[in-house]
Amino acid sequence: MEATGTDEVEKIKSKFISAWHNMKYSWVLKTKTYFSRNSPVFLLGKCYHFKTDESGELSTDGSNFDKINTEISGNVEEFRKDFISRIWLTYREEFPQIKGSALTTDCGWGCTLRTGQMLLAQGLMLHFLGRAWVWPNALDIDSSDSESWTAHTVKKLTASFEASLTAEREPKILSKHHQGTLKRNCDDREMRNEVYHRKIISWFGDSPLAAFGLHQLIECGKKSGKIAGDWYGPAVVAHILRKAVEEARDPELQGVTVYVAQDCTGKCCDYVD
Repeated sequence: MEATGTDEVEKIKSKFISAWHNMKYSWVLKTKTYFSRNSPVFLLGKCYHFKTDESGELSTDGSNFDKINTEISGNVEEFRKDFISRIWLTYREEFPQIKGSALTTDCGWGCTLRTGQMLLAQGLMLHFLGRAWVWPNALDIDSSDSESWTAHTVKKLTASFEASLTAEREPKILSKHHQGTLKRNCDDREMRNEVYHRKIISWFGDSPLAAFGLHQLIECGKKSGKIAGDWYGPAVVAHILRKAVEEARDPELQGVTVYVAQDCTGKCCDYVD
């Protein structure tokens, strides 16, 4: 009876902390990012200059760029496509309760886990898609629409992934309508890349069965003495990612290994026997 009372206290405590984190971290101050048109911008090894025109040529004399011995990858639109194509993972709420806790959100404590997820996601994108790949629909989403998304909307968008994971079958990554559109507008390689992109995203769903979802990462973290709600440092997360990839059952991930260097920097690469 005493243990039951203690559990109830812990549940109430967890709910209170979760509510506090939601209030503390849910405030959003919308700011607009400004870039200098006189300086290049580097994104994951690619160089962009906002003074270039559609052909990729500098629209001015480029005097501030002369000292930089590198190839210009594109202009502002190309940068936007590349930036939007990166996988962004951040705090989320109302996902299935984390085993062994009353938490249904990582707001306020899951920042390093989310950063680790993004690091791994980028490594997998490089592995399966290559650095030159960009999402074909990157500029089709109206920013005003995305800003108005709610938790309910996000849950609907990820429902097909999580339902397929629950059933332990191959995700229905593309709807029939979307498949038809792709067949008309894309070649086989582009369609394959689209499928890979959606599959990579499904691996990071906030579902207990998602290979690199928050639930699975927390399970891996228990071996390091961490539980849901704890603060996870970079070193621990690096080892959690290594363990999660090691235990992943998806055939596509066989032969992919994460190595953790002495300085705790994770590296995703092909396995060499």
